[in-house]
This record gives sequence, C-alpha cells and structure tokens, in this order.
Amino acid sequence: MKSIEIDLHKELKKYFGFSQFKGLQEQVVNSIIYGNNTFVIMPTGGGKSLCYQLPALVLEGTAIVVSPLIALMKNQVDAVRGLSNEIGIAHVLNSSLTKTEIAQVKDDIKNGITKLLYVAPESLTKEEYVEFLNSVPLSFIAIDEAHCISEWGHDFRPEYRNLRNIIRKLGDIPIIGLTATATPKVQEDILKNLEIPDANVFKASFNRPNLYYEVRPKTKNVESDIIKFINQFKGKSGVIYCLSRKKVEEITQILQVNGISAVAYHAGLDAKTRAKHQDMFLMEDVNVVVATIAFGMGIDKPDVRFVIHHDIPKSLESYYQETGRAGRDGGEGYCLAYYAYKDIEKLEKFMAGKPLAEQEIGYALLQEVVAYSETSMSRRKFLLHYFGEEFDEINGEGADMDDNSRNPKSKSEAQDQVVLLLKTIKETKQIYKSKEIVLTLLGKINAVIKSYKTDAQPIFGKGKDFDDRYWMALIRQVLVSGLISKDIESYGVLKITKEGEGFLKKPTSFMMTEDHNYDDSKDENIIINAKSSNVADEVLVSMLKDLRRKVAKKMEVPPFVVFQDPSLEDMALKYPVKLDELANVHGVSEGKAKKYGKDFIDLISRYVEENDIIRPDDLVVKSTGANSALKLFIIQSVDRKLSLEDIAAAKSLDMDALLKEMEQIVYSGTKLNIDYWIEDVLDEDQQDEIKEYFMEAENDSIKTALKEFDGDYDIEELRLMRIKFISEVAN
Repeated sequence: MKSIEIDLHKELKKYFGFSQFKGLQEQVVNSIIYGNNTFVIMPTGGGKSLCYQLPALVLEGTAIVVSPLIALMKNQVDAVRGLSNEIGIAHVLNSSLTKTEIAQVKDDIKNGITKLLYVAPESLTKEEYVEFLNSVPLSFIAIDEAHCISEWGHDFRPEYRNLRNIIRKLGDIPIIGLTATATPKVQEDILKNLEIPDANVFKASFNRPNLYYEVRPKTKNVESDIIKFINQFKGKSGVIYCLSRKKVEEITQILQVNGISAVAYHAGLDAKTRAKHQDMFLMEDVNVVVATIAFGMGIDKPDVRFVIHHDIPKSLESYYQETGRAGRDGGEGYCLAYYAYKDIEKLEKFMAGKPLAEQEIGYALLQEVVAYSETSMSRRKFLLHYFGEEFDEINGEGADMDDNSRNPKSKSEAQDQVVLLLKTIKETKQIYKSKEIVLTLLGKINAVIKSYKTDAQPIFGKGKDFDDRYWMALIRQVLVSGLISKDIESYGVLKITKEGEGFLKKPTSFMMTEDHNYDDSKDENIIINAKSSNVADEVLVSMLKDLRRKVAKKMEVPPFVVFQDPSLEDMALKYPVKLDELANVHGVSEGKAKKYGKDFIDLISRYVEENDIIRPDDLVVKSTGANSALKLFIIQSVDRKLSLEDIAAAKSLDMDALLKEMEQIVYSGTKLNIDYWIEDVLDEDQQDEIKEYFMEAENDSIKTALKEFDGDYDIEELRLMRIKFISEVAN
C-alpha cells in the first residue's frame, strides 16, 4: 500500500504538477486503482476529475468516461492532452466525429495510446462501438454527472437510466460514479441504478466557506440592481443565469448598453458562436457571461467572482451547482439570487402537462427552493442540511457568509392570521387555489368566487386588515411549514394537512418572516430600454397619431389596433413613402401595410416633401433569421392547436416570453386563432366582458386593464384575450 501511495505522489507530480492531493482525492484514487466500485460526491471545484484521470493514466488499458455535455468533454480532453506529449492520450467519441476521425480514435485505443475515452451515453448504445470496446483492454468506466441517472436529480436524462444495461455488455469492469451534487435520496437512486451497493462511497463536505449567499426580492428594477451590483466588481468575472433564451439576450443587451462587457451563452446559438463566447470569457476579453440555466456551460474558470440568478432555478441542486462556479480558486465568491414567487408559479405551470409522478417530484423540488428563498435561518445551514450535512451556524467555517446571518430578518407573530387562513381554506371546502383564497380574505369577487357564492359566507372579507402581498407571503410560509399542501392532481388547490388540523385545534406561535428591504430607487444613469438610441421626429409622430385616431374611428376599432406606438415612432425615423417600405417598419407586416398603410404613406410623403427631409438610404430592416424561424414555428404550432405550454417548452421559453412573441405576431398583422386554448381558461361571458373592454379602451395597456377588472382576471388571461382581440379585430 505504502509503495503505491509513494508512486501516486510521483505520478501526481509528473502529470498534474501537484505535490499533494486535495481533500479526499488520494483515498478515491486508491479505491479506483485497487479495482473497487467507487462513488464520489464532491462539490464543484473540489478536484473531481483528477480522481479518475490519474488512475486512468497509470492503469493498463483505456478508461471510458461517460459525460452528458459535448462542450464539457472537449474541455476535459484538451486538459488531459495538455498533460502529455501524446495527442491521442485522450479522445472523444460522439456524433460530431467524421469516419476518418473515428478510425483514428480506434487505432489509438488499439495501440494502447489512449488512456481516457470520453463518450456520450447515446454513443454507447451503438452496437459497433460496444463490439469494438469489448475487443480492447478497459481499465474502468467512470460516469460523470451521475445525478443525471436519478429522476430526483436536477438534470435527469432518460438515456442515463439505461447505462447499467450497456455496462453489462462491456464485461465485469469497475464502475466509478461521480457527481458534484446529490441529496441522500439521489445518492441512493444512483447506487441502485448502477447496481453498485458495495461501492466505496466518498463524500466531501459541501461547505464552500468562501461563498457568500444572498437572496433579494425581485422587483421591477431588477436590471438596475444587477448593473449597480456588477459595477462594484469592476473588471472581475461573473456569470448571470436566466431561465429563458430571450431573457439571456435581453439582459446581455442591457449590460452592453450600460458599458459592461458581456456575451450571451445558450443552446439557441450555433456551436461556433457558443465556442467563441466561451473563449472570450475564459480569455477575459469579456467580464460577464449571461447563460440559460437549462444549458450546461462546461466552463471551468477558477476566478469567477460572482454568480447572479436573475430567475430562481427549479431545484436546490441546480442552484448549488451553479453558485459553485464562483470562487473555485478559494477567493471570494458572491452568489446573488433574485426571487419572486410568480417565477415559481410559472415553473409550476410548466409541469402541469407532465405525468403525475414527475409533477410530484418537480413540485417537491420547487418547494425546497421556496423554503430556501424565504427562510430566515442561516442559508449555509439550510443548504448543507439539504445535502445531508450538519453545520454549526455559530462557529462553522463561513458562518457569517450569508445575508440572513449578517442581517437577521425581522419577524412578527402571525398565529391569529394563520388560524384565519386555515379556517378560510376549510370553510371554502378546500377547492380554491392561493389566488381565490386571498381574494376571499380581502373580500374581493371574481368569476370563480361568484360561482361558488363564497361572497355570501361569513368568512368573506375577514382578512381586510392586511394586503394581498401579506397573505400571499403567509400562504407560502405556511406551505413550507407543512400546515397546508398544494394538491398536485387538481393543480395548485390548497389543502389542510394533518399538522394544519392540529394547529387549528391547538394554535401555537407562528413567527412570520419579513423580507429584507432593498432600495428600489432607479439610477438615472442606467439605460434599461436598450432599443435604438435614434430619436423619432416628434412633429411627425404627433401627426401620425392624429391620423391613426381618424382611421380607427372610421374602421370602428381602438387606435392601438391600427398601429402601435413603436410602429409610429419607427415610421417617424425611417420616413417610408411606399407600401413595401412600410412593411419594413417595426411591427408592420405586409398584410397590415396593405390594410391600413395608404393614408400613412401619403401623409409621410407630403411631410417629407414639405420639409425637405433627406430620408435614410437603407430602409431594409435586417431581421434575425432565428427570430423569424421562431415566429413561424409558433404560427404553425398554433395552427395545429398545440398546448401553449408545449410550444414554450419546445423552444425553452417561459410563458411570458411566448406571449411576447405571439403579441408581436398579431401586432404585425398575422392572425393567430387561440380559441382552443382560451376556451379552457375563460368561459364565453368572461371572454365577451374582456373583448368589450378592449373595444372601448383608449389603449391596450394590460396594467390599465388589470386595474379596471380589479383582480377578476390575471395578467396571462388578459394578455391571451388581447392576442385574440387584435387577431380578430385588427387583422
């Protein structure tokens, strides 16, 4: 044993230049060298890859490494090739290779040159590869990102589930499972699925004492807040995570306009652009990379100083892994997340169409995220407890490195309010979602409450002393404490649990936590609207608005149906004088130009002539191909009456982003028939009521409509009806 350890130190120095191992590395390497099944749980930045790379380099034969990401494989192969003079020491075997390249890989393996072969799980399903691997000596198979096997993991991949069957075909070789994030439940699942209950398990501490955790409420000025925050880290590297590609592009643009060097990184970009942006970040040509949570970045940069979550992720595993990209060099790492409960509700809605078992898992993971975001206890203690590790929040390493420990949240007694909340749920027969419960407490009526005659019950309006925000926050905290639950099957309906019944019989103290207060004031120097800085001709805009009013009156439609303000402003920038030029204006399709355009181009022609205006030479607006393709996909999917949730999910959009795209489509003059979707959301009377409102409204502002209906309809319902209205009336 001793001699192997001495050899290992020599090999460690030879290949990696280190004179000693870090943490559990040496024990793990020994376990693998002695041919044991091994399971390694080591946080991001803990030196996980060395655990299998070193044994692969010193053992006979080739080690197979299963990895889910092509970008990550490429990084790893480049890193291993950097350790040796032999370029063939490490190879990738995946769908991106040509026949010639595959032949080269096979030759290097046969000749004993290749020590590490990185494969995607899909590659191992190919019979020819399995046959070939059976004919050459293999040292072991390592499964990186092993949490992908578990449906309780944050990044479940069905193809990982089949790995054990494939490994059986490769004969009796040691199996190494590695993950940077795994709760006790996920660990159990991995060992069971890989059929290695006898594995030597090595679990490093998940505590990253150099990381500071903070959660802020997501306000309307979140972009200003992010810019102020980044400006405190001048010249330093950071990552911002968003849930949708569209938001990634938006935030990147806002940062660039405000003088912050940033690039976008998501699956919608082509491979060349992604590689370029990744290199720019690694080479420090830019400071900030804005990325989708859904897309694994495979970026191993040691000096990332901050990680911002613009949108809260779907699970604490994702959150932990993403924050783990900060401070890998042991230096400071600031992890800031913005939290709004409506983001959680969006994620819940996305789960609605999935199988029940999957919904239950997803919902349970989301509840943990809510609990973490709203907790008043040490965030580090909360996170480590989630991963099955205890932490002393007074003397532990990094004990004061979070917002709750440094500035404890204030609390107030809410025992009476909890009793009232539980009674309201009970007396309304446990049929309502949070929205209706809050409206009942406040004494406000909507169509659902009316239909159940709740407004006639004694409980109606009993919670008027507090506002809707208070009740919503209380519902979330009571959910987390387990007194109520959200029913999965009847999506989102609140039910009282056994503990809740106990609380009603014998109420005890319930301390409600209040949010930290952040300055919500705007910084005048921050540009949030990153659109063209050109200024439209104000005189012409005013004339176009007068004309729009006249045309609208004649056609008996509201003015916004004819052209929206941004379209008029664009006309006053470009001065189109022909119909085909008008079709290049923002938000104007050919159909719309033909239907309403003549009067407008006549007016602009006269104005240009009378004022000797020199028009811009190039009136062709370059539209991004990706954007056009997305719009076409949406139009075709709606024609096929696909669920809006499925359409959004197919393009990694959230519902807000999908509705924005649909709004642009109908405002540009294309019809979208979404009756099949609306009929499930609103009955005929409700639809008529909203349609009538838009017909008489001065503008199409959803904010104004929300005020007008005073809680009867939510934003999504009104936006859907506005899309239907514009489609039918304007197009």
